[in-house]
Amino acid sequence: MTSLIRQPPLLFPATARHTATVIFIHGLGDTGHGWASAVENWRRRQRLDEVKFILPHAPQIPITCNWGMKMSGWYDIHTIDGNAESLRKNEDEAGILISQAYIHGLIQREIDAGIPAERIVVGGFSQGGAMSIFAGLTSKVKLAGIVALSSYLVLSLKFAELVPKPQVNQDTPIFMAHGDSDQVVNTQLGKKSYELLKEMGYKPTMKIYPDMGHSACLEELDDVEAFLRQRLPALSKEEKPEL
Repeated sequence: MTSLIRQPPLLFPATARHTATVIFIHGLGDTGHGWASAVENWRRRQRLDEVKFILPHAPQIPITCNWGMKMSGWYDIHTIDGNAESLRKNEDEAGILISQAYIHGLIQREIDAGIPAERIVVGGFSQGGAMSIFAGLTSKVKLAGIVALSSYLVLSLKFAELVPKPQVNQDTPIFMAHGDSDQVVNTQLGKKSYELLKEMGYKPTMKIYPDMGHSACLEELDDVEAFLRQRLPALSKEEKPEL
């Protein structure tokens, strides 16, 4: 495979002392800029002042369901019809593993800068949410939490064998959310992914939003903010990591 050209992520520094980081990953055909308004809204509320936000941009890759033309994507998708079997068929394992390594690199960069792994949340929407679950649960460091919006579990048939031992993120909270009218990533696929994760001993929660398609809504973004505040509470002076 030819080397991928990557743009540096969009960064929103913490407005107070930096003690935590959220890496939020966009969906197919989007860029990190697509989620900038959500991050700016959270920042305006001043409830996550110690949090730095990293919004990475996917590389331009050929996407089969886009007639092979290049668009931003974390891995190739052969069809978008909301069907579980269609998504599982011909999964782009190589592309998923390349994006996994990239996300793990972003996590490690924050750790190297002095942010403890347990003060890092990985989240995303659609493809980005799928990568958040996969990269988060296969991380070799214990994270604060995972957010997966309108997404699903990739490589589900062999997922267990891809998780490193020991499974340090077995108890890491996972916030999953889905619209009940999603025709792109079918709501049932999201629910099935939730059930699979529970069966494997993980700790997901799931909320379904009525009349929401493959998108986000204000109530959902408020719930994400609440999850981030719970998992990344502001630290007192004596608890703050030395940077």
